[in-house]
Parts: sequence; C-alpha cells; structure tokens
Amino acid sequence: MSRYRLSPIDLSKTQSYSLQERPSKVTVRDFASSYKANSSFNSWLESLPNILAAKDLRNIAQAIVNAQQKNRGVIIGLGGHVVKCGLAPVLIDLMKRGFVTGLAMNGSAAIHDFEIALVGFTSEDVDASLGKGDFGMAEETGQFINQAALLAVEENIGFGEALGGELTRLNPANANVSLICAAYQEKIPLTIHLAIGTDIVHMHKTADGAKLGAATHHDFRLFCSLVTELSGGGVYLNLGSAVLMPEVFLKAVTVIRNLGLPLEDFTTANLDFIQHYRPLTNVVKRPVAGVGKGYAITGHHELLIPLLAAAVIEMANFKITK
Repeated sequence: MSRYRLSPIDLSKTQSYSLQERPSKVTVRDFASSYKANSSFNSWLESLPNILAAKDLRNIAQAIVNAQQKNRGVIIGLGGHVVKCGLAPVLIDLMKRGFVTGLAMNGSAAIHDFEIALVGFTSEDVDASLGKGDFGMAEETGQFINQAALLAVEENIGFGEALGGELTRLNPANANVSLICAAYQEKIPLTIHLAIGTDIVHMHKTADGAKLGAATHHDFRLFCSLVTELSGGGVYLNLGSAVLMPEVFLKAVTVIRNLGLPLEDFTTANLDFIQHYRPLTNVVKRPVAGVGKGYAITGHHELLIPLLAAAVIEMANFKITK
C-alpha cells in the first residue's frame, strides 16, 4: 500500500469526442511541397508551408503589395546592422519599384551608409582602436555628417534631406549602393533619428548638440507625417533596430492619435535575429492593438530581408495560391 494520502485519479469517467469533429490548426493543405530543380522563386515561395513564419512572411509581403495598390504608406525603419550586412541594394530596388514611401534611420545606419557611399567600406575594429582613443574619430565622417546638421537648420529642412542633398552633390563613388543617395534621388523622405551621445560623430569637435537636436527633431515631425499615411492599409517595417526606432515609432503613433488623426487598419512587422522587448511591444503589439496586425519573424537580416523583398516582387507579378 502507498504511504501517500492521495490516490491516482480515476480516468474511467472522462469524456471524449470524435477526432473528426475537433477544430485543428494544421491540415495537410497547409503542408509544404518539395522543391523541384530549376523551379522559379515564385514556385519555391508557393511551396512553403502555410504555417507560422512562412505564412507570416507571405502575409507581410502581401500587405506591402496591397499598400502600394491602395497608395498607402510603406515605411522602413532600420538600424546600422542592416546596412553593414550589405542589404542597401535590396532596399534600393524596392524603393525604385515604388514599394517604399519613407525611410527612417538611426544615427548608426546613416553613418555606415555614408561611409559606404564615400569610400566603399565601413565598420571599424572597435577593439583595436578603443584602447588608443581612436575609435570613431574618422575625420571625414564626423565633419560631413555634423555639417549636414548645420545645413539642415540653416535651410529649415530635415537632417536626412540635408545629408542626402550634400552627399548626392559630392557624387561619391558608391552612390549606387547608398540608401541616403537613393532616397534623395527618388524623392523618398528619409528621416534620421538621433540619441545624442550614441553615435561616433557626436564625439567630434564639429558636433553642435543644438543643431543636431534641431535637425533630428525636424525629422521626427516629418516621420509623424509619414506615419499618418499608414492608416487604411499601410505597413511599417522595423529592421534591425532594437531600441531607438521602436521608441520613435511609438511616439509618432501617440502624436497622431493625440491630434485626433486616424491611424488604423495597418500592418507592422519586426525582422531581427533576436526578438527584443521594445520592437515586440512598441512595433508589433501596442500600435496595432485592436486596429491592425503585427508580425515578428526571427532570422538573419542577410537572409530574411532579401527573401521578403523577393516575395514582394513576386506577389506583385504573380498570384500566390497559399
């Protein structure tokens, strides 16, 4: 006999039902199909399972296509790692195809894009230069970007527009792979959002905190105007910014609703190799609660972003059956 006070519960009177009658989340209709050699990307996209991230990827792509057809906003907010992964050509192609209505960068993304445009390389070895006090002190980067902030204030334009105009006029060797140059050439609003003290150019003697603040605040207000165009079928993508852009986006959403402007029926998505608190809360959940749909897909930028871009292009040209 057991020494325990309780006996195992008697399961003989439990109730059951027919499997045929039970609602289920997955059916064979949702399964993947095998890849066939020499197939098109469209065929591969259709072959994916209609489940979880694969389904979400298609839904995000379809939302972008729908937004373009409805003439609604598609805004991309991005961090520096997206630029360092070599993805500017992919995003520039989407811009030229008319799938992007606004581009919002943190300071890191702007710096890396500028250096790529000017000299064709970026991302210094911090460990090697920090000990000597040399980290982030490249003269051209600090001087040019800080000067753009001064120009923005003088001409009463945004930081992104000023930097785009100056960099384009410089005609750098790698302008064809610069998001800043491409946005300026395509007349797509580019906003740059700073947290003073977080970027290398803020350490330079050419940095003017008041001018940097004024320039980036102009861009915040412009970003708010861009976000108004999400209502009624637009899309906001947060690519690789774990803190700054999610916070900026949430404040823009607040401003719009505080002013009594409509902001509903839109899609948000966070694509990153780690899902952080702020993107999940301030992009995927809070802004669309009860009025839209948010997605989070985890994976490397260098794989996810080209996949999404290709899916958008294919969906705009072919009917995806799943």
